[in-house]
Amino acid sequence: MAEAAAEAGRDEADVVLKFADQAGPDDLLAADGYIFCAPENLAAMSGLMKEFFDRCYYPVLGKIEGRPYAQMVCAGSDGENAARQTARIATGWRLKEVQPPLILCTHAQTPEAILAEKTIPEEQLDQCREIGAAMAAGLSLGVF
Repeated sequence: MAEAAAEAGRDEADVVLKFADQAGPDDLLAADGYIFCAPENLAAMSGLMKEFFDRCYYPVLGKIEGRPYAQMVCAGSDGENAARQTARIATGWRLKEVQPPLILCTHAQTPEAILAEKTIPEEQLDQCREIGAAMAAGLSLGVF
């Protein structure tokens, strides 16, 4: 999902794609906008994403206000709670949501399905590409 969004945005903007455990406050400060992408685990944002926000929240507080953000969640059944958690953090940072969260559902409900590698269908990846392209275009045109 994140790779699809990043690739689509590269025509319009300088896109940096980082895993949550490799990103930090300096990356947030250097960016003009953000697309947060993560799986929902046990009805909450993933642990790696939570740890990213824990590490970065206070170091950038008051320094990234007004920047645009979007989010994408991959969920087994719902995804709403992970999206709410990310939105609350973004609200604390005073970021500007530029679209509602994209939640893609894999319908993985058995232990085997939950643990299996997921393949996102192309039509759903197109939705991710649209988010990446829209964020890049909005930043490039100064809309955000």
